[in-house]
Formats: sequence, C-alpha cells, structure tokens
Amino acid sequence: MTTRILPAVGDPDAARSVITLLSQLPDAEPAGPVTDSTQLIDTLARLAGEALDELPEVVLVHERIGPVPALELIREVSLRFPSVGVVMITTDVGPTLFADAMDSGARGLVTLPVGYEELANRVQAAAQWSTGVRRHLSSGGDVFTGPGGTVVTVTGAKGGVGATVTAIQLALASQASGHTVALVDMDLQTGDIASFLDVQFRRSLVDLALIADISPRVLSDAVFSHSTGLALLLAPGEGERGEEVSDRSARQIVSALRSRYEVVVIDCGGQMNGANAAAIEMADVALLVTTPDVVAVRGAKRIVRMWERLQIRKAEETVTLVNRFTRNTEIQPTLIQKITGTRVASAAVPANFKELQASIDSGRLHELDAKSTVKQALWSLAGELGIVRPSATAKKGGALARRNSGTFKNDRGSIGRPRRRRAGPADSEGTR
Repeated sequence: MTTRILPAVGDPDAARSVITLLSQLPDAEPAGPVTDSTQLIDTLARLAGEALDELPEVVLVHERIGPVPALELIREVSLRFPSVGVVMITTDVGPTLFADAMDSGARGLVTLPVGYEELANRVQAAAQWSTGVRRHLSSGGDVFTGPGGTVVTVTGAKGGVGATVTAIQLALASQASGHTVALVDMDLQTGDIASFLDVQFRRSLVDLALIADISPRVLSDAVFSHSTGLALLLAPGEGERGEEVSDRSARQIVSALRSRYEVVVIDCGGQMNGANAAAIEMADVALLVTTPDVVAVRGAKRIVRMWERLQIRKAEETVTLVNRFTRNTEIQPTLIQKITGTRVASAAVPANFKELQASIDSGRLHELDAKSTVKQALWSLAGELGIVRPSATAKKGGALARRNSGTFKNDRGSIGRPRRRRAGPADSEGTR
C-alpha cells in the first residue's frame, strides 16, 4: 500500500534532507513540502473537501514551523483531520516534549538530524494507525470526517462601525437556513453581544482559557443556548479578565467550536490582541467592516497592513463590508477596494439606523423586522459568504430572499435608495 506523506518544514536545509530520505522509503509517496502552518491547514482542508481518501496518511511537522507553534499546529491538525497521523521532527528528545507532543495528538517523534531507520519506523507506525482510523470511520455513517465547520471572523476597522450587529445577523441568517451555529464574542474588553441579545450568563470565554483539553461537555457548560437556537460564547463581564485568554487558548477554543458546530461566527471587535488575531488567522472567512468615511477607511487599511506584517492574513484573503452606504457618498466601494487591496462584498449595508434603534435599545436585535433593509443586506451577505443553505434560505425567506439576491448582486446603488421617504439626518448614522 502506498503511503502519502506531506512534510511541513519551513527550514530549506531540513526540507531537502527530509525529502531525500522520504524518497528512499518503500511504497512512500512524498508530496512537496509546505513551508508554514497556514499553508498546511489550507492544503489539508482542500484535500478533505474533495474526499477523505485524498488526505495524506502521514504529516511531518518540523519544530520550527511557523507562525503557529508546532505543538499547537499538531493539536489543530489532530482535531480537524482525525484520520491523519502526525509525526513531529525535533532536536529535543526529552520526556517533557514527548509527553506534550503526545497530548497534542502526535503519533511519534523523529530526532534531528533525521536517520533513515527512525524515520521509516515512525512513518510506518503513523500510516498503519491512519489506515485503521479510516477503516473505522468508513464503517460508521454518523462519524464526522470533514475539515470542520466554517469559521467567520468579523472585525471593525475602528470602534462603532457595526461589527457586532453584522456578526449577530450573519449568525442568525446561517442558523435560520438550518446550520448549527455558534456566535462568539471575542471583543474581550468591550464585547456587547450579551447586551444586544438581552442575555445574562455568568460563564464566558475566560472559563475555557486555562483548560488544556476542551471536551464537548466542558464546552457545552460554557455556552449559552439562546432562544433563537444560537450557541453563545460570551466575552467576560469584567473587561480586565480578557487578558487571561491567550492566543493559544483562542486556537483551542476555535478548534473545539469548529469540531462541534457547522458555522462559527466570531465578533473580534475593533481592537487587536493575541486571541482574536489567532482566530482571524484560523478563519475560513475574515470579514472587515468599515464605513465610507476617511477615518474608517484609513483604519481598515491600517488593519489590513498589520495583518500582512504579522502574517495573520493576506489582503486578498480578506473581505471588506461597507456599512452605512448611500449612493451619494464620496467614498465608493470600488475606491475602498483599491485603497485596502481587499475584496469588497457586493452586498453593502444601507445607512438606516432608525430601523435598528428600537431593537438595539431593547436588547432584541434578533427580533429585527424582516422588512428592514439593513437586515436584508446582511442576510444577503451571509449568502455571499457561503454560510447559508441556499435552498433553505429561499424556502424561509421567500420573495424577500429572491429580491435580495436579484437586486443587490450587481447594483450597490439600489441598496441605498430610499424606499418610503427621503432619508433624514438620523438615518445617516447607520448601524452601530
């Protein structure tokens, strides 16, 4: 049987050495090396999306892979792709690292400099384990074997541009289409999802921050089940406790949510920290919300450039949503796309805060009128991002959903067109 092997080695010299030895192994089919953690996860997700059998049996992870540390990367691969055997390549053979690697999900360790016999034995053992797991998974129809749920992060170019309203409505749209959805408030110091949805719950993200292995039961204890069907994981009530959520904790939390829910929407707020940066790096879709004014667009450009410098996210992998849009605004979506280098969503949100004010003030944003043009635009955006089931959306939304998809697809100007009367000063505020 042929063993497919995917090396994840950032160091060029180590990569050449590993590839040379892998090519000498009997019945081995080594793929070209991936050079960082993002490329590895993307490659495995693409293969898993095609078919379970397309995944390699063995993944080799070098200790100096980045930007995600090797042990955290091994944990994420093990959670998202449970039928892949992971072997770590390291210079440290101490018992502490061995125990940490096993706890993270590694099937073995190979010592640098790599020897042929040791590599062959570890690869063979991991491949046999992978084959057994796949045989078991294929016999059980209810076992989930895909790459995990879709993670969408929503970040504001600055405070007050509407990131929280956007995140809530995206989650509601996805849940209404039949998906299981988790809505996470990772605006750790000033998160307001609980206020927008009139929720009082004493548990938060902080309760999961220090847990090494987040089991389904531990996760369910920290999640609030909202009347809409959304699973809420809230920011701490005391903002200073947000510092307890590290980037490592955030990765574990997002991985646990991804394995349990079909869609995970994360409100990252307008301030960057290690936790929400890790979430954005792991996300399948990174949404950046801005308003068509100079200050917000400059903020959006600043965030995009920072993400690129820190290797969190490339500009072309980011989707920008224009909120509070009107036909007569001086800064148009095409200009925002040119300035930021991102892809601007075709669904823009009209400037009509009066539709939202009563729902926000009462903490009942989930009861926003279906005729609201703001809601229509955001639910249309959910379809554009691929987090709703089209057939279910059409059935539930009826003519509204059809009108959204037809009117908003290629005509941004029509979104901002007044429907009943001329917009007054209060209407220009848009979503908050």
